[in-house]
Amino acid sequence: MKGRSWSRRFFLGASAAFAGTRLTGRAASAPLTKTTRDDRLALLGGTPVRSRPFSSWPILEDGDRKIWKEVLETRRWNRRGGSYVERFEAEWRERLGAKYVVATSSGTSALYTSLNALGVGPGDEVIVPPYTFVATINVVLLCHALPIFADSDRETSQLDPSRIEETATERTRAVIPVHLGGNVCDLDRILKISRRRGLKVVEDACQAHLAEWRGRPVGTLGDLGCFSFQASKNLNCGEGGAISGDDPELAATCTSFQDAGRGYQATSEGRLERAAAPLAHVRSGDNRRLTEFQGALLLAQLQRLDAQTRLRRENAAYLTRLFHEIPGIEPSRQYEGCTGNAYHLYMFRYRPEAFAGLPRNRFLEALRAEGVRCSPGYRPLNREPFLEQTLQSRAFRRIYPERVLKEWPERNRCPENDRLCEEAVWLGQSVFLGSRSDMEEIGAAVRKVSRQASTLVGS
Repeated sequence: MKGRSWSRRFFLGASAAFAGTRLTGRAASAPLTKTTRDDRLALLGGTPVRSRPFSSWPILEDGDRKIWKEVLETRRWNRRGGSYVERFEAEWRERLGAKYVVATSSGTSALYTSLNALGVGPGDEVIVPPYTFVATINVVLLCHALPIFADSDRETSQLDPSRIEETATERTRAVIPVHLGGNVCDLDRILKISRRRGLKVVEDACQAHLAEWRGRPVGTLGDLGCFSFQASKNLNCGEGGAISGDDPELAATCTSFQDAGRGYQATSEGRLERAAAPLAHVRSGDNRRLTEFQGALLLAQLQRLDAQTRLRRENAAYLTRLFHEIPGIEPSRQYEGCTGNAYHLYMFRYRPEAFAGLPRNRFLEALRAEGVRCSPGYRPLNREPFLEQTLQSRAFRRIYPERVLKEWPERNRCPENDRLCEEAVWLGQSVFLGSRSDMEEIGAAVRKVSRQASTLVGS
């Protein structure tokens, strides 16, 4: 895909009425009249549909300031000896309905800790989607395992479960399904295939706080679930993460790894306590602990996550109804088992043939000029040059036979994902913390570009 590379951090820092729109969500078709000066596309000098900014992020309230000052005054800023991180783990555990939660310094740390706890290492293969943030792949490479890409389902923007069977080998150790944008992978099929083949499942729910599969929060259905609290996320403390799960041994191992290999044991009450042992350290580990400041911020932010999630879902559902009335705009489909989308991202596919052949990048420029922040999403991760450089490094060449590394590019072709990366358009989560009229203005802006797309073709 040509053009700028956009990451999921693009959205940090973030009324003209929709003509003919009713609160029923059905948008009336606009007449194809001659363009007036006021109706010209903003990109060509006309008046933008929207001039006001969307909701900013993060949202700061008095409770955030109060609890931050509390931590400051305790002078116990590290979680060892503090209480705020432990309190957050207990509240997040209860909210998810998980038996154990282990806080970490980032979502990447949560994923890396999980793979280590599952014993993923040199010689193993881990099945991953090609449409995800790079951290999902980096943690596999940090374990000196091979990432193997299973192609995308373009209609949902999620990993295609049917591709797992054809990519798995006797070397496959685990699968990392990513609930991209807050939508949910087809967990029924992924879990069924994985259990039949004896594969571990690490749910990457870093963008999917409170998303649900058949009424259960994601991150609680696989062997382990991972969350990110990075600054753009729906639950945010700047940088942070967490691991959820029900297996006491795995939970204790995760806790030990992120605390420099100190010994821990899980209790039946969901607590993870230092183990009484003659040795202070029982395994190799790392320092990936969350600080008390971050734990306190998460406690405060968590109090409004449910209400924000409901608002995002209501606004996204309304915008979807508006978009269904615009040819060439195809919102990402949800699987039947998805009973709750977190809408960290609102994703849709753009079809240029319905817009007089207007290229996607030009469509994005026009939409931004009308006051709607948008992104083209990810590039094909399986074709990033750094992967070949890593696989040809001294370490990987010593671990894997030349034949395995030579065959890797052909094994990891993902044609459906290539098409998805050419069609995708994203809107960020903070856009959906506004009003219904905000959604109407987004719909009006897209319809305006649709109506006048031919004026931009070739310009």
